[in-house]
Amino acid sequence: MKPIIEVRDLAKDYTMGDMIVHALRDVSLTISEGEFVAVMGPSGSGKSTFMNVVGCLDRPTRGQFLLHGQDVANMNDNELADIRNKYIGFVFQQFNLLPRTSALKNVELPLIYAGTRNRHEVAAKALERVGLGQRMHHKPNELSGGQQQRVAIARAIVTDPVVIFGDEPTGNLDSRTSEEIMALFQELNEQGKTIVLVTHEEEIAHHCKRIVRFRDGRVVNDDPVHDRIRATDVLASMPDADAVEYAPKTAAHA
Repeated sequence: MKPIIEVRDLAKDYTMGDMIVHALRDVSLTISEGEFVAVMGPSGSGKSTFMNVVGCLDRPTRGQFLLHGQDVANMNDNELADIRNKYIGFVFQQFNLLPRTSALKNVELPLIYAGTRNRHEVAAKALERVGLGQRMHHKPNELSGGQQQRVAIARAIVTDPVVIFGDEPTGNLDSRTSEEIMALFQELNEQGKTIVLVTHEEEIAHHCKRIVRFRDGRVVNDDPVHDRIRATDVLASMPDADAVEYAPKTAAHA
């Protein structure tokens, strides 16, 4: 499979007064097209710094970083912003939706930056893809937490990025809604999307296909998931499973 993220001897240092904090220490790994990777580790392990660097939100101190074949390690802020808009979709724990703007307008935002002409139609299709076609004109405060996260996922996929990064995307959701969101991520992955998910929850990580564990700025484990959890199976076993309102349209393939 084609490599999407390639890092070699990647390091990130922060200066705090007279002290240098080594947030990443010579990290080397590859994430290929179509993978679904969980990134785990205790607080201060480097997992969030790793996502910020490979998500082009920050630059490494040293080392090599290729995204979709492009060397981005030494790009300036404007170049990184352009790379993010072209190749990356983000889903955050806090949703990060504009509160006074409809779901449709929230999803259109990346398309405005990209200069897409038919952005209304493209954004509507993204919302339909995540099961919110009937809620596109609702504002965030008119949606449940799970529905707001679906809007955020629609916004992340609307530009057809090569990789989706999720930063604790189920952290503010209850158990059922978390499974619904993971079912959607699994569906997107089955459709070919590369997904990298930062999480502290073992159960959420086992919905993925591979787990990379960080400690003290280094990768200490990188293993496939053999006992993978299928979110649709979990949802089917929950009471009132038939009441799931916005299940992925092709959940059978999740």
